[in-house]
Amino acid sequence: MPHRLPLPSRHALQAILGGLLVAAALPPWGFWPLAFVGVAVYEGAAQHAIDGRQRLARGWLFGAAWLFPGMVWMWFLTAPGYILAASMFAGFHAVAAWVSPRGAWRVIGRPAAHTLAEALRFCFPFGGVPLASLAIGQAAGPFADVVRVGGALLLTWFVFQVGFALAGPSPVVPALARKRGVTAKGEWHGVLAFLAAMIVWLVLPMLANGTHGSRYSWVPIRIAAVQGGGPQGTHATETSAEDVLQRHLAASASIQPGSVDLVVWPENVIDVDRFEGSREEQLVAAEAKRVGAPFAVGITEDTPDGARFLNAQVVVTPEGEIYSRYEKVRRVPFGEYMPLRGLLHALGAPTDLVPRDAVAGTGPAVLAIPGGVRMATVISWEVFFGGRANEGVEAGGSFIINPTNGSSYTWTVLQSQQVASSRLRAIEQNRWVVQVSPTGFSAFISPSGEVFDRTSVSEQKVITRSIELHGGIRTWYSHTGNLPWVALMGILLAASLWLSREKHFYVKAVEPGPGETGAES
Repeated sequence: MPHRLPLPSRHALQAILGGLLVAAALPPWGFWPLAFVGVAVYEGAAQHAIDGRQRLARGWLFGAAWLFPGMVWMWFLTAPGYILAASMFAGFHAVAAWVSPRGAWRVIGRPAAHTLAEALRFCFPFGGVPLASLAIGQAAGPFADVVRVGGALLLTWFVFQVGFALAGPSPVVPALARKRGVTAKGEWHGVLAFLAAMIVWLVLPMLANGTHGSRYSWVPIRIAAVQGGGPQGTHATETSAEDVLQRHLAASASIQPGSVDLVVWPENVIDVDRFEGSREEQLVAAEAKRVGAPFAVGITEDTPDGARFLNAQVVVTPEGEIYSRYEKVRRVPFGEYMPLRGLLHALGAPTDLVPRDAVAGTGPAVLAIPGGVRMATVISWEVFFGGRANEGVEAGGSFIINPTNGSSYTWTVLQSQQVASSRLRAIEQNRWVVQVSPTGFSAFISPSGEVFDRTSVSEQKVITRSIELHGGIRTWYSHTGNLPWVALMGILLAASLWLSREKHFYVKAVEPGPGETGAES
């Protein structure tokens, strides 16, 4: 008889189903309630793991079923990198499942452990890959205001905590329900955890909207965001820089003189050896003079030796002056620089898609325009990192711009998740966000996370809107950042592990020995 591979167990399949439901909550699919259902389904599988090996396996299957679909955009950068990254990040959740406490306390410890796994993914390796996150999946849902309190990390905990609590609200409830009927009560661990999540959602955001400052009394600023249009799924090595520039000049020609206060172009619209003094600078300056407003344009420049390049956003005034400049700090791994280039090349990966590495900038994430207005500036990938927008707001940004370039990616998985991430940054900082891309999506996002004037993919269009400047107002998250919430998750996990251990020893101490009847306690 030929040897047959063992079939996956019912609980292993349940863990996969839980991960797929979480993935279905992400943009572009985006049915946000499925994240809570997916976590609850996964808990139903995890609670039946009888040893560490099964906990590891089910945690990995849950993470893989969630992250392989959610991070599929990475396939278009590097297929080996995509497989490696999704597998590794699923491994973070496998370890979280392995270290989580068992018994009633895991309804508190397990959400903390999986939130810490996400916190690690947000920063390691290669600076982190904070896409396909639970928080991004909730950007369109009613719970997004939680980010004003603790950013994407606290919203991640909220989804895990509610999902795990709904599976019980503690691990003993399903068993109790079978024995006593549907009116069985949960243990206090799960009930209190669920109530804590409800307080974080219903109460704290009302206190966290903005502190230490007041709204500017200036007239709202009117901004034009220019999307030049063009095909999707193209790489820089295959695209004419002149064509991209001309598309954006042609689109900008529709802006009437004196009608706007600022024009924003996307990332990478201009690709030159050196921008200052170039023909391209003169063309932008001429258009700024015609419109009567400064232009914030995305440029790519070579380093002096030509071995690397700089990705920057610059403000050009109608007088032709380069008024301010910000160089991108957070680079896209496998997109703007190639980690492990030698190894991947040896494995046959197409490392020539990134022939040169970008130089990471060092300046604050802010640009200024004449008149004293400052705008927090997060270029493309940086919008997925709450700390970058935080830095720009701390430096005086009264609104946020996100010039980006998603034209390298076929499909719209990354672009849709970027709009969702811009919504989170707007809510986190209580500021307007202007997202602009050469081929889509471009949009205005209000401080409440509402999306206006969203363009279609490959469309050539100029969207214009007056937005309110917010100066001095900073939310709780803007003050705290992520570290206090990481520490809190660590405390919750450590406390639940310790209390679970104490409970274990207590039970052993009262177990009757041979010949003893035992006593109730």
